[in-house]
Parts: sequence; C-alpha cells; structure tokens
Amino acid sequence: MSIRHYWPMAAAAVGFRLVLVLFGGDLHLASRPEVSTPLTSIRRLAEGYWLKQASMSPYSGLLDIMFIFVADFIAAMLIRATGHRLNITRNRSLNSLELTEAVSNSVNISAGDIASLIYLWNPWVIVTCVGSCTSPIENLMVVIMIYGACSRLAPLAAFGYVMSTHLTLYPAILIVPIILLLGYGPDTPPAKVFRLKISNASKTEVSDNDKFSSSRDVQQFMWKPVFYFVLWMLFWSCYVLLLSSMILNKVGGLQEMFEKTYGFILTVKGLSPNIGVLWYFFAEVFDFFRSFFLIVFNMNIVFMVLPLAIRLKHRPCFLAFVYTAIVAMLKSYPSVGDSALYLGLLGLFATELAEMKFTFFLFFGYIGVSLLSPVMHNLWIWRGTGNANFYFATGLAYTCIQTMLVVESGNLYFINPLLEKFRELKKPINPPLPHSPPRFQFFGCKFLKYTDTRLKY
Repeated sequence: MSIRHYWPMAAAAVGFRLVLVLFGGDLHLASRPEVSTPLTSIRRLAEGYWLKQASMSPYSGLLDIMFIFVADFIAAMLIRATGHRLNITRNRSLNSLELTEAVSNSVNISAGDIASLIYLWNPWVIVTCVGSCTSPIENLMVVIMIYGACSRLAPLAAFGYVMSTHLTLYPAILIVPIILLLGYGPDTPPAKVFRLKISNASKTEVSDNDKFSSSRDVQQFMWKPVFYFVLWMLFWSCYVLLLSSMILNKVGGLQEMFEKTYGFILTVKGLSPNIGVLWYFFAEVFDFFRSFFLIVFNMNIVFMVLPLAIRLKHRPCFLAFVYTAIVAMLKSYPSVGDSALYLGLLGLFATELAEMKFTFFLFFGYIGVSLLSPVMHNLWIWRGTGNANFYFATGLAYTCIQTMLVVESGNLYFINPLLEKFRELKKPINPPLPHSPPRFQFFGCKFLKYTDTRLKY
C-alpha cells in the first residue's frame, strides 16, 4: 500500500531545496569539509573546466545547480521503483511457499515510498544538493545500477556501473551484488527453503503437478543477463575511455587522468580534513610506513567482499546496501553524501528491520555527530581554541556509529520473523506420539514449555 500524500511530500522536499538555494547563501555549505571533498567539490570541477578551456591540464589545479536537483530527484524515484520491485518479488516468493498469512500481515506500507522519502528529506542529501557538490550525481549512478540490475536491464545496469566506477572508483565492488541480481533476480528466500518444501511435498500425498510447481519455484542462476551485462560494460567502458582520450588529447591523455583521479584516491595524497579518519592517520604516520598502510586500508574493503557475498547471496539488494555502507566508512575521502545513499537504501528493508535494536542511540548518534562536527571544526580552524584531535574525534565517533548500524541491521536481518516462518518448514510433519519421549532440539524455552505441558497431564 502506497503512502498517502506521497507526491505532495516529495514536491515539498524539492521546494525546500529551492528555498535553501535562493535564500541560504550565507550557509557556505560548499566549503564545509563534511559536505565537499577533493573528489566531490564543484569548485574544483569548475576550475578544471576553465583550465581545459585555457589549453592547460585540468588536473593542475583544481554545474549547474539545476542538474544536481534533477539528479537528486531521479535517484529518489528510482529508489522508489526498486522498492516496488522488491515487494512484488517478495510477495511472489512467499506465495510460492504458501505463506499467504505472512504477506497479508507484514506488507502494509510500500518500502519504496519510505526509502524515497527518507532519501528526499535526509538533511545530508539536502546539504549536499544545496552545497553544490557532485555527490548527488555519484549517488544517481549507483542507484541506476541497482535499479537496472533489479529490472534485469543489462544496458542500464552496465551504464550505471561504468559511470559510478569512473567517477569515484569504489562502486567497483558492487559488481558482485549486480551479478547476483541479474542471475537470481531480486531478493528471494534461500534456495534450500524451496528444496525443503519439495522434500516435504514428496513425503506427503500430493499430485505430480504440485511437485513440479514446487521444483519450478527454486531460483536457478541465469547466465544470459550476466553475459549481456559484461558485453554492455565493455562497450560503455570503451566509450567513456575513448571520449576521455579525445577530450584530454592535448593536455596529458588517459595516463595523467588515471594518475590524478584513481591514483589520487588510492594514495590519499590530499590530507585536507573530512568526516573520515584516514586523513588524520596519514598525516601522523611516518613516510616509511605509508605504503604498507595504504595497502592495508585499501585491501580492507576488498577482504570483506567474498565473505559477505557468500552469506548474503540470496539477498543481493541488502548486500549492495552493506557494500555501500562499508565504502562510506572506509573510503579515502568520505562525505555525508555517501552516508545519505546507504541510509536511503536502508529504507528498502523497513519491514524486515522494524525491530532493530539501538535505534534511539543510532538516531541521536547521527544527530550528535552532525551538530558536533561543525562546532569542532570551528574551534580548531577559526577560533584556535582546539586542535585536530577535536575534529578527528567526531569522525571516529561517526565511523563507530556506522559500524554499529551495519552490524545491527545484519544481525536482525538474519533472524527476522519471516525467516522464522521459513524455518517452521523444517519441522516434522507428523507430531510425536503421546507416549514417545520428548525430543531434545536445544530450543531451551520451547522445550521447558513442552515438558511443563506434559507434566500437567
């Protein structure tokens, strides 16, 4: 069921942005280190453009605001469409498992509407949009990639993947959930649940047609969309590189582009303060150990890819959310726009994560960091009554809060009520006889309740 007055609320979010752009010139959000980084600063983009016009390299120094507005709104609409597709797939899977009661009880409000409104009204999305940085464009490319994979539109998914990787490099790890989405489709229960249903159906007296329909429900990996995705990814990559080489032909070429973009990201050459923690660490570390820690911090993201993919291969959309959150925590130049993206994707799983613990602490933790970060930066840079440790402490707290959010959402996602209903399929069909001894199943409370019931009789 869609949220009432959804479109007025979405229009109000866009209008609020316009008001801040027209009358919020004194906020100076474009210069805030929490909002604008060396990778997302539109001032550096404009400087690079004018250097290119002067026949100089655009990387020797370093849009239109309406384009950023449009990108922000399109990203919210694509998140909404992705949520609707997830709801349809989820209901189809539950109906195939004959859990129609779970469908009627748990699906009341569209998760897509919730996620899109969270993204539109998130203060961090608003400040990145009003602050004239390129984070909304990067977020749009990631959302296009996820929506294209959910819809099994290989050209669209490949375009979003190539562009997002070209802009900021870190979305390259999202190729794992994209391949799973194209191969298996959107989020579905584990295949072993469907196989268990088939085995239970074989033990009971059911027709061959029912057995065939149960076996047909098992999700099989489809290689054809993945093959098309790889072809389109190669096509878009060649097109982007060819266009870049034509533009930069007289001012350095592709080699300088790779050194000044991907090399700048991986080697953390810019140590200007931001909401992350790497700038402080590499400002204090000895140059002799710099290369070692660069490898450690960059490989830390890669090492998490395979274990999470194995554990969440049947929920690729949630896997994409986890990867996005990890990148927002560990990337070299993070901003609040990165967190705004994964918080919007978190709304897609509002029904499963409705009972998540520590929501009060997490909510006010994000608010506290948002308020303390500008204060600590002002005390350090402008008033001179503080030092770098003040601002670094807020970044460290911000990273801890994000870690807690990922851990708690992952823990609850594995034990949500729907999965408990799926586990009920594992129970034996024929109950034990009254004279048979109780079965020890190591369920603690359930076993005690069962023995107490027997003692009453």
